[in-house]
Amino acid sequence: MPRLHGNGHAWGARGHLVAAGLLTLAFVSPVYLTLVNAFKSQDQIIRDPAAPPAPPTSHNLTDALDRTDRIVQIGLTNSVVTVIASVLLIIPLGAALSFWLSRRSARLRRIVLAGFGAGLMIPPAVVLLPTIRVLTFLHLDHTYPGLILANVGGGYLSFAVFVYSGFLRSIPGEIVEAATVDGAGSLRIWWTIVMPLLRPATATVAIFLSLWIWNDFMNPQFILGPLNGQTITTGLYLSVGQFSTNYGQLFGVMLLAAVIPVAGYLTLQKQFIAGLTSGATK
Repeated sequence: MPRLHGNGHAWGARGHLVAAGLLTLAFVSPVYLTLVNAFKSQDQIIRDPAAPPAPPTSHNLTDALDRTDRIVQIGLTNSVVTVIASVLLIIPLGAALSFWLSRRSARLRRIVLAGFGAGLMIPPAVVLLPTIRVLTFLHLDHTYPGLILANVGGGYLSFAVFVYSGFLRSIPGEIVEAATVDGAGSLRIWWTIVMPLLRPATATVAIFLSLWIWNDFMNPQFILGPLNGQTITTGLYLSVGQFSTNYGQLFGVMLLAAVIPVAGYLTLQKQFIAGLTSGATK
C-alpha cells in the first residue's frame, strides 16, 4: 500500500507537470506565431504558419510603417496618449479616494466599496450606450477627451480603488497620526507620505490599466468611430481586408503594436512584482 501511494503521488506530479506545460504552451503559442510570422513572406505564412522564417525578412515591418494611411504611426500615437492621460487621471483619483476611505468608518467604507464593486461586475457593453449618450450630451462624443473620460469613469477606477484600499491596510496608522500631530494637512499627508509608500501598488495599477486600455477595442471603436481616429487596436481591425488579407503586413503591425507594452512592463516589473507579493501577505 505505501508503494502504491508513492506511485500515485508520482503520477499526480507528472499530471500537474503536463497540465502546466500545456497551459504554458497555450499562452506562449500566440506570441511565437506573431514573432515568426512577422519575419516571413506571405507564401511562407500560408504554407506553414508555425515554421520558423527561412530566410527571415524585414519587409513586413517596413511595409507596415510605409502604409499610406499610417495606421501604425497614428494608432501608436493615439494609444500612447490615451493610455498616459487615462492612467495619469485614474492613479491620483483612485489613490486619493482610497486614502479618504481609509480614514472613514467601516460602514461607509463597505458601502462605497460595494458601489465600486458594481462597476467591476457590470459588463462594459451594458453601459456603453448610456456612456455614449452622456458624452453626446456633453459634446464629447467622437473625441479623445471623451474616450479618456469614459476610461476614467468605467471599471478601471474601481480596480484602482480596490488595489489601493487593500494596500493601505498594510500602512501603519501611526505614520498618518504622527504627520497630523506635526501639523500636516490631509492633502500634504497623502501626497508626501502616503503616495511614496504606495509605489508598488501604483506600479501594479499602472501596468494592469495600461494593458487593459491599450488592448481595448470596443470603446475606441464606438466612442471615436472609424472616421474620427483610431487606436492601434482599431488599426489592426482596419488592417484585415474584407476579401483578402496581407498576413505578413498584418503580423508586422501586430509585432510593432506589442513593442511599447512589453517595454513598459520590463521597465516597471520590479515594482509590479513587489506590489503583488506585498498584497499577497496582507
